[in-house]
This record gives sequence, C-alpha cells and structure tokens, in this order.
Amino acid sequence: QVQLVESGGGLVQPGGSLRLSCAASGRIFSIYLMGWYRQAPGKQRELVATITIHNNTNYADSLKGRFTISRDNAKNTVYLQMNSLKPEDTAVYYCNAITYGPTAHWGQGTQVTVSS
Repeated sequence: QVQLVESGGGLVQPGGSLRLSCAASGRIFSIYLMGWYRQAPGKQRELVATITIHNNTNYADSLKGRFTISRDNAKNTVYLQMNSLKPEDTAVYYCNAITYGPTAHWGQGTQVTVSS
C-alpha cells in the first residue's frame, strides 16, 4: 500500500501563491507516476499536473505557466507551486500516485480557497 498526506492548503488572496506538499510512504518503490488533481464544488475532479519518476511533467493546458509540479526523491515528496492564484482555483486539491499494476492511490485532500 501507499499512503499520501497532503499539506499546505489554506486561504489566499487573489494573485497570491501557495505551495502544496504531498508526502508518500509505504511501498513507494512501486510508484511510477504522481500528480495533483482538484475538485471544485459541483464539478468533477480534474487533472492539475503529473510528474513521472524521470521528472517528466504534464499540466492542464489552462494552468501552464502558473502552476509548477516538482519532486524531492530524498523526502518522497511531491510539490505543487501555485502562483497568481485566481478565485476559480478554489478547490480541494488531491495528491495521486500510480503504482505498477496499475493501482491509483489518493490522499485525503487539502482545501485551497482564493478569496479577498
């Protein structure tokens, strides 16, 4: 099993920044892809960004240039740097890991609220 714990969410004003963290534990050697998804009230969960074990990244087109995904293998942690935040970025952000099988693992989510 893989456990994922997100942190770093909160309330931020429009134009501000936040950095989310996702710490992985358990069978981390079996992870080959990690990413962030988000779900706003009344909407479906959507892809934000993914990163492979080789540091290849992929972003939702609408978020390119504002969001950056990265990883620290020594800490088994994936980050999401979010800049120039907008009210429409308000959502619960979920960390995701895909292990060989394949199997999807999810964190509990962290709330991001962008409001003045």
